[in-house]
Parts: sequence; C-alpha cells; structure tokens
Amino acid sequence: MEPRIPIPADRPWRVLGLMSGTSADGVDAVLVEVEPRAFTSGQPFRRLLGHQASPYPKDLRSQVLAAAANELAPARLCILQRQLGDHHAQAARDLSERLGLQPDLASLHGQTVQHHPAQGASLQLADPYVLVEALGCPVVWDLRRRDLALGGQGAPLVPQAERWLHGAEPWLALNLGGIANLTCWDGRRTRAWDTGPGMSLLDLAAQRWLGLPFDPEGAAATGQVDDALVTEWLQHPYFAARPPKSTGREVFGEAWLAEHAVVLEGLPLRDRLATLAAFTAASVAQEAGRVQPWPADLKLLISGGGARHQRVWQELAERMPLPLSEDVAFPSGAREAASWALLGAASALGLPGNLPEVTGAARAVVLGSWVWP
Repeated sequence: MEPRIPIPADRPWRVLGLMSGTSADGVDAVLVEVEPRAFTSGQPFRRLLGHQASPYPKDLRSQVLAAAANELAPARLCILQRQLGDHHAQAARDLSERLGLQPDLASLHGQTVQHHPAQGASLQLADPYVLVEALGCPVVWDLRRRDLALGGQGAPLVPQAERWLHGAEPWLALNLGGIANLTCWDGRRTRAWDTGPGMSLLDLAAQRWLGLPFDPEGAAATGQVDDALVTEWLQHPYFAARPPKSTGREVFGEAWLAEHAVVLEGLPLRDRLATLAAFTAASVAQEAGRVQPWPADLKLLISGGGARHQRVWQELAERMPLPLSEDVAFPSGAREAASWALLGAASALGLPGNLPEVTGAARAVVLGSWVWP
C-alpha cells in the first residue's frame, strides 16, 4: 500500500485524531502511533502517545446546542463553524506542543449539529483550513458524507476502527456518548448501530433541573424508576426500525425533553433522573437483543462519558444478561478520537473506512476530503 499523501515510509505514522461527540461538551484530541503496513493484518494501532480534553466554553456550547435544536440562524451557523475550527485547532496545537511531537496527518471529525440520514444529509462543523495552518500537516475531514452519498447512514463509522483496535476475538462494545451506539463482532461479521439516547437526555435534564452541564457520576439519579414511562418511551418509532440506523439530538434531544417535561416534572427530581437513566439502559438492552445469541464468555465493554454514570451502569447491569466491563484501554473520551485517527490513516492509504453491512451503503469506500499545508 502506497500512501496517497507525502508521509514518511520508514517509521510508524503519528496521527492526530479530533472528536467532538453528540454530548457536545468539547473536543478530545489524541496523538496515536499507527503502523500503516499492519492494516492488512487488522491491527495497525501501536500506542497512544497522548490525549487532551478541551471543554467548550459555556457560550460556545450553548451555540452548539442551539444549532442541534435547529434554533440558529444561518449567519450564526456560519460563524459557529469558524469558532469551532479555532477551538479544535487550539486543542490540537496544545497537545502537539505538550508532547513535543509533530503529527504526520490529522483526522478531523467536527461537531455534529444536524444528522438526517433518511435525507442523505449530515452536518459536522469545524474548519479544516484553520487546523492545517495550526499544525502544518495534511488534514482529512468530512468523513461521513461519502457513505451517505452511497445510500448509507453515515454512521456509525467507528465499528471499522474498533476492529482495528480490538483484534480478532469476539467482543461487544457499547459507547455511551450523547447517543449510545453498540458494536458486535462475533468473529465472522460486524453489526453496529445507534441504540438511542446515551447521555443526551440526562445532560439536558441536569441543565434544566440542576443548573449543571451534567450530573456528575449520576449522583442525583437516586430515585425510583417510573417503569410505565420507560415502557411508553420505548414505543418510539426509532426502536421499531431495524438496522442499519442512526440517530442524534434531532430525535433524542431538547425537543424530546420539552415534549415530556410536563409529565416528568410531576415526579420528584431524583425520580426524573433515575427514570431517564433507566430509559437509556432499557433502550440499549432492547436493541442489544438483536444480536443474540452471543458468543460464549462475551463481555459488554463500556466506554464514553456515560460509563461513569453510576445509575445508568446499575440499570444496565439489571437489564443485560452479560457481565459489564469498563473499557479502560484508553482514557475516558480518547477512544473515539483514536478511532477517528485510524480512519484518517486508512484514508491516507486509500483503504475503505465504512462497513456497508453496518451503515447500509452500497459499497465500501475511501472516506473524507483532504486539505494540504
């Protein structure tokens, strides 16, 4: 495999990955070492060189959430792209300078503010040109829309990278970001899709009723679960749809919470949060049933910010007939950024980054557009 961009051929690559998830709380930047020749054997990841989390300032996060709720005028959306570009570039520059290492390439996800796969559209905001100027290396970005152009969901894309990270043995991985997604590798094929809400509704509830950006470790979600409400919410049409499928804050975000706020506010605060935590866990468990029977000795590996929410973990443990294990191979927040770095390296080699059986695309394709220094 010959690289499509000018990268050193005599050593592993240093790839910077930038991920801003549906939790919309900031940017995770990682620098990883990738052995390009090992993509053919399925394990190109060598090691994590460094990680940095860069939270959004309050005003920037409020703009991101407004864009996700379809409440931002086009002029503000245009300016927000540059503001997010500046924030991503600063995070990347800070990490590189702290490590004293120059990346060979960078892979930029951007901040998802709208995702409409049924219409073949998805919008991730960040400015790759600002990032190129900050780092002085090639940048690949906009990795989702090629899959959408081929009839796919544009998501999830992480499952291919999870294969490169986990290896050949069967595994079941749950990422609890703003939206929860599940990936299952049974040793023969990969199945993956968004299961529904992860932490999006819980974080919005914390902002609405606690005055906090999130409920740390689920400390306030100590009440009784209203099982009737959870059962009702599980009738949402998204859960009836079969994979491939993906979702976002357009479905399980501000509008959803506003619709159900009156009923929730009839419960004590700790019961509201416990019930929302149970909804996340119940939707994961219901969707996970699609991949049964599971291979013997399978564990559920949990990553993402939701792995630290004690009530969500408790509710999952009660609903999932599998042992739960926190995925500690990466610091919290670093895993998806590392996956995005691997997808960027694959693009540099001209290798497909999507799995048609996961996204529903017509074929596997090389992802992303490139910007040069």
